[in-house]
Amino acid sequence: MFFRRSKTPAPETTAQDPTDEPALPQRLSPRSPGEAIKPTVAPPPPEKPERERSGLVGLISGALTFAVVIAIAAMIGITLFQRQVREPGPLAADKVVVIPTHSGTAEIAETLKREGVIDHTGLFEFAARFGGRPALRAGEYVFKAHASISDALDTIATGRQVQHAITFPEGLTSEQIVNRLNDNDVLAGEINEIPPEGSLLPDTYKFERGATRQQIVNLMKAKQREVLNQIWLRRSADVPVRTPAEMVTLASIVEKETGRADERPRVAGVFINRLNKRMKLQSDPTIVYGLVGGRGTLGRGILRSEIDRPTPYNTYVIEGLPPGPIANPGRAALEAVANPSRTKDLYFVADGTGGHAFADSLEAHQRNVARWRAVEKSRQAPPDAVDKVEPGPDPATPGRASAYAPGGAPAGNGINTNAAFALDTGTPGTRAFDASEGTRLDPLKNRTYDLGSPKTVPTLSEPAPAPRGRR
Repeated sequence: MFFRRSKTPAPETTAQDPTDEPALPQRLSPRSPGEAIKPTVAPPPPEKPERERSGLVGLISGALTFAVVIAIAAMIGITLFQRQVREPGPLAADKVVVIPTHSGTAEIAETLKREGVIDHTGLFEFAARFGGRPALRAGEYVFKAHASISDALDTIATGRQVQHAITFPEGLTSEQIVNRLNDNDVLAGEINEIPPEGSLLPDTYKFERGATRQQIVNLMKAKQREVLNQIWLRRSADVPVRTPAEMVTLASIVEKETGRADERPRVAGVFINRLNKRMKLQSDPTIVYGLVGGRGTLGRGILRSEIDRPTPYNTYVIEGLPPGPIANPGRAALEAVANPSRTKDLYFVADGTGGHAFADSLEAHQRNVARWRAVEKSRQAPPDAVDKVEPGPDPATPGRASAYAPGGAPAGNGINTNAAFALDTGTPGTRAFDASEGTRLDPLKNRTYDLGSPKTVPTLSEPAPAPRGRR
């Protein structure tokens, strides 16, 4: 038996390219004949230790838990804080408290505790610093009864300070106005100089504690200029005043002659008519101003010798208007001069009811004077009446506007108890009044009442005087 040896074919050899890199050895795995070589899969990266992963998760979880706890605690704290600052305070009744200038939060808290507004200064300071409110301001504040810390902070932070008021009746002189400002102990500072007569507008002015007297004066000047300009622009073309200054001068005379709103235009009409006729104005308040100037009152009656005493302001002596105002007129008096009543009246005298009787002739005026004399005699005016005028020369002299009645005799003390211009207040024994502002006969409220009506006369310790001297 013959066996044939199989010949294994010799591997083919090929020329190797010198640029070829040597082949990397390959791992050979057992394979079946004819099976292709497959690439092996790389092993996965090693996993992190389980212990490290669980520690990070725990740290994050703990931080979140802590944050939640803090948030809950903060909410509880805020709720308790808000409840405490809104709780009613210890103050039993409304109270005014002055917070001194330049006070810090701590000083304000101590002041409020001392005044009984709050109990806890620390809580107040914390709420003031971190409550999101505006900065606290010094000043004078009203704290309501049982005001909470929140209420107190709101009151101070918003600056709702106590508003004080000072009233200047129409017809006061500038010197009298300055005296009233100096007497007010809420205002501060000094007044540089007495303002010119007629440059201030009488009114009620509000201010906060700490405001200066000079600020009030400046405000009164600004208001007077504003009002005067407005009224001057709408004045009647028939008014014989050439400048706003002349209008103020005539308005000051009207202001001193009557305090009744319904009479101002008619009194202004009388003086306008006399100016147009070149008659002397003959206004008694101009006598007083010529004698005492800004003091504004004699404190006694006008003597016979003073009626014709030459002064720059005495309209019994000078022609036309005096050189300047004799007081500070109000808005109504300025309006009356700018648009006076269209009347032929040349005279007026007190009528016994708180007003005046007007006349366009001397004869009618004398009848009015006689009626007033009868009224005055029936009332038996006391001999100590102030600011009455002695009888002057015979009023029958043409052109005289005076209300003097013929035949009147001065009392033994030189004061005429029969002065026809004295005003009636509706009560027996009433004192006549010319310019007593600044004396004990000068109650502020008197300026706004109709003294001819007993129902509206204020109750005073002294008999209520008429607001102004009258003709």
